[in-house]
Amino acid sequence: MRKILAALLVFGALSLAQAVAKDRVVNIFNWSDYIDAKTLDDFTRETGIKVVYDTYDSNEILETRLLAGSTGYDVVVPSATFLSRQIKAGIYQPLDMSKLPNAKNIWREIAAKLARYDPGNRYAIDYMWYTTGVAYDVGKVKEKLGDKAIKSWDQILRPENLKKLSSCGVYMLDSPEDMFAIALNYLKLDPNSKKPEDLHRAEMLLASLRPYVKKFHSSEYINALANGDICVAIGWSGDAFQARNRAREANNGVEIAFSIPQEGTLISLDALAIPKDAPHPDEAYALIDYLLRPEVAARNTNATHFANGVAASRPLIDPTILSNPSIYLDEATMNRLFAVTPPDLATQKTITRAWTHVKTGR
Repeated sequence: MRKILAALLVFGALSLAQAVAKDRVVNIFNWSDYIDAKTLDDFTRETGIKVVYDTYDSNEILETRLLAGSTGYDVVVPSATFLSRQIKAGIYQPLDMSKLPNAKNIWREIAAKLARYDPGNRYAIDYMWYTTGVAYDVGKVKEKLGDKAIKSWDQILRPENLKKLSSCGVYMLDSPEDMFAIALNYLKLDPNSKKPEDLHRAEMLLASLRPYVKKFHSSEYINALANGDICVAIGWSGDAFQARNRAREANNGVEIAFSIPQEGTLISLDALAIPKDAPHPDEAYALIDYLLRPEVAARNTNATHFANGVAASRPLIDPTILSNPSIYLDEATMNRLFAVTPPDLATQKTITRAWTHVKTGR
């Protein structure tokens, strides 16, 4: 009888634990195509915490949700420039590092870059970092431009040159942060300029390209390139290599390359942060700490082809990714990169209006 009673007690305790585990949930809002498909399933299997995973395609969408009030999200992944302004708006809670034992694995040099936007690294931890460049279909571009690889922004940002490529399809990021910085740099202006006259010049340049852009979107170009539906996209490095891999898997004869133009380009960081009103903060810490494991960070990089912010993950990353100078950059390439600081709200409104004009002509 005692053995039966003991067994019933153990069974009851397990059932209670399972019931509690079933009630545990973490809600994450992240960019699309930005994590290994198995990562979240493995996290749930290990912790019992269910993951509700929603995606977005622009920082503006995330910020609108955050500023509107309670979102119900526990973990979000803003880009660093938006993160800075959102911290000032009181959107995030300071991180309790004692709840993140795997923070010991953080890449200190990347954390230092993030600290430009989050002084003291109080509110966020880097998830991935990357560059903006030109992804293109080697064969189709060769048909249009001759035997020339894309090496300069001049081949893309001069209207007469982009016009040559428009017949095979051009996509551009729906990201004014990226596009204005790149346009300013191309015009030999400060890519971080907030001067109205400089922003106007960048707006006019980008507007002159609009007739030759098939679509402005920050994720659809991956499949469009992989399927051979377009030949050029101004996009992010990791996405370009995802497109390349999908084309190879499909064995459809499409060869995708990625270029960091010789004039330089933007380096960006995406961070993990916990909203101030997160309904499940303990589960948020559990997920972030899991993502900071070297083997998990490496797997996410191997799947997405974005460099991560966990230094200890590097020995576990696919050697072809780790040695790719467009992902893990060499010193010469790093020296050609620039970062931007967040605009104030008035300047942001100016940029938003200008970007609407670029996309719509109105």
